[in-house]
Amino acid sequence: MRQGILRRALDDQEQQSGDGDVEVVDIHKLAAGDGGRALLERLFQEDSDPFLRRLRDRIDMVGIELPTVEVRYEQLTVQADVVAAGRALPTLWNAATNFLQGLIGRFGSSNKRNITILKNVNGILKPSRMTLLLGPPSSGKSTLMRALAGKLDKNLKVSGNITYCGHPISEFYPERTSAYVGQYDLHNAEMTVRETLDFSRRCLGVGARYEMIAELARRERDAGIKPDPEIDAFMKATAVQGQETNIITDFTLKVLGLDICADVIIGDEMIRGISGGQKKRVTTGEMLTGTARALFMDEISTGLDSSSTFQIVKFMRQLVHVMNETVMISLLQPPPETYNLFDDIILLSEGYIVYHGPRENILEFFESAGFRCPDRKGVADFLQEVTSKKDQQQYWYLDQEQYRYVSVPDFAERFKSFHACQQMHKELQIPFDKSKTHPAALTTTKYGLSSWESFKVVMSREQLLMKRNSFVYIFKVTQLIILALMSMTVFLRIKMPHGQIADGNKFFGALTFGLITIMFNGFAELQMTIKKLPVFYKHRDFLFFPAWTLGVANILLKVPISFVESLVWVVLTYYVMGFAPAAGRFFRQFIAFFATHQMAMALFRFLGAVLKTMVVANTFGMFVLLIIFIFGGFVIRRNDIKPWWIWGYWASPMMYSQNALSVNEFLASRWASPNNDTIIDAPTVGKAILISKGLFTGEWGFWLSIGALVGFIILFNMLYLWALTYLSPSSGSNALVSEGEDDVMVLKGRSKDEMSQVVYSDPVLQALMERQTQ
Repeated sequence: MRQGILRRALDDQEQQSGDGDVEVVDIHKLAAGDGGRALLERLFQEDSDPFLRRLRDRIDMVGIELPTVEVRYEQLTVQADVVAAGRALPTLWNAATNFLQGLIGRFGSSNKRNITILKNVNGILKPSRMTLLLGPPSSGKSTLMRALAGKLDKNLKVSGNITYCGHPISEFYPERTSAYVGQYDLHNAEMTVRETLDFSRRCLGVGARYEMIAELARRERDAGIKPDPEIDAFMKATAVQGQETNIITDFTLKVLGLDICADVIIGDEMIRGISGGQKKRVTTGEMLTGTARALFMDEISTGLDSSSTFQIVKFMRQLVHVMNETVMISLLQPPPETYNLFDDIILLSEGYIVYHGPRENILEFFESAGFRCPDRKGVADFLQEVTSKKDQQQYWYLDQEQYRYVSVPDFAERFKSFHACQQMHKELQIPFDKSKTHPAALTTTKYGLSSWESFKVVMSREQLLMKRNSFVYIFKVTQLIILALMSMTVFLRIKMPHGQIADGNKFFGALTFGLITIMFNGFAELQMTIKKLPVFYKHRDFLFFPAWTLGVANILLKVPISFVESLVWVVLTYYVMGFAPAAGRFFRQFIAFFATHQMAMALFRFLGAVLKTMVVANTFGMFVLLIIFIFGGFVIRRNDIKPWWIWGYWASPMMYSQNALSVNEFLASRWASPNNDTIIDAPTVGKAILISKGLFTGEWGFWLSIGALVGFIILFNMLYLWALTYLSPSSGSNALVSEGEDDVMVLKGRSKDEMSQVVYSDPVLQALMERQTQ
């Protein structure tokens, strides 16, 4: 399994076997190096069909059965409860009133409506057959796909049965058995196309490829069969796990036409990258790098030209027919040449299945209902329009009968008596024989990698993103240096005498300014956390990796950043400002600032993971900062805080930071002169200053404060991990319907660049939007 035999021309650096024509190559090096790409160029010329058939011929030669998945859905109904509002027009007053009404409804009675998105639908998706899902906008296509892929939100009411090879989805992980390609392109803008697909491939793992190839090699040895060297090397290379790049990534790039932009960053609104059509292909490629045997691809043609769409669908057809995959693809208006590539058609409208059967019989069904597709009309366009009340009449062809509108429920009822539907119902009445299920068909492990391997993969990606975002960290350090230089000139040492109680105010002010600067420096973690959430939620919900791996990686990688930023501040300001000139005091001040910076970063990471949107997070984050400052001990002394607010003082992390820094400074030997102030009962000037500020007065106060800050760091980081693991991305979005109508009339306002996140993150919204009329 670690070696293969190839012609020497592939890689001159590999060890030669000695026969002059072939050489032995290391499969691990071949899979990750240029040799793998050269091998792929020789195997894969212009069409993937000959290459796939060579793979299949080798497998069939020794009688190995490929895993297949048959998906059945019976009496499937999906419903959602939404709040009905009487103010449909999206004015400022109506939006505010509807929001308050929805908020009140969460805590008491509310005017809720029930919307049915899918209505008692039935069908079978068979292996080796590619199904096209058609339907007008808002017909429920995405909801059906997400239901079959096991991606529906728990807030939706689902009834009916969905099985894979006779097994209900509760017996395995449908997120890994199948792959759902969504409509929205959510990627890390700083990563290249190749890096994005490599990360997906590494997370999804190799599945049962290694075991299958090992069994294949064993049977070939027993039968005395000598495999095709190039095919053998390719198949072995696909089973190599853990490499940063792999031949599977190169294969996916080539079939999707992404090899021309493989090393270009994806980009976003602020970073120039690949085109919109290429982003859509990256979204598709992410799922193709895995081992799923069932694929649900939702409107993958958005942003693609007809030629690119045809090439991708053509490859999927070859994959389905040669490798026995199960594929459903949703397209809006496929051209005739793309439409003809499909084996089966599902026509969905208003939540009803109007037709589900072979492509060759669909026109026969509509002709039986009195509608005929004109010769020059594309069949897909005809199917999109024939159920529409506005467009239906033009296709009526029974001259001897007067046209009558046929509603969608009437079409669905008529289809029940059509021979394709009757055949399908006969098959549904016969339960799938579970004993025939291939052991590798259904995935029963939650993740493709072990927890440690997943953590290493996520950690390597986060390191890459930090490197690509190095400007942010350089800017933060530069900002600290500028502020340090400014504060050094304000609190200059020659203007900072010590030894008197009045002198302590200047040092106390310098410490407070440094503390505030460090706290605000950690505020950037809020935006950086929120920016990662849309991609994280997609990967988490598709079981790419456990949520804690990203959280722990972010926590650990920010420790060196926090160390450097704290050290820069202390090194630049400590001696210039004239703090206690003792090495121990210097390092203890650094520890206090470092703990404070870590606490601030942990706090804002947690707030970002909970609040999820920039506007809300920035507003609430500033509100939290103000509360921390109010009870921090420098705006108002502890002794002056009213008893009913004293809990806020002890709960403020800033208070402990202030105590640690002040105790470290004012208990130094240079502040040990006798106290001559009769108002404050303290033996030394330093303790008198601490008492006057309401701070701790012993060396124990420093370590107590550091311990409290460490406790806050642990608390906020644990809450951050909890938020990543359990919180749904749907919180913070509302859906309302107008009273007396089924249409979604008001969606909570979002900016244009946030809409993809909102719609993806809220399955209820996504489902409801499908029911909105055009």
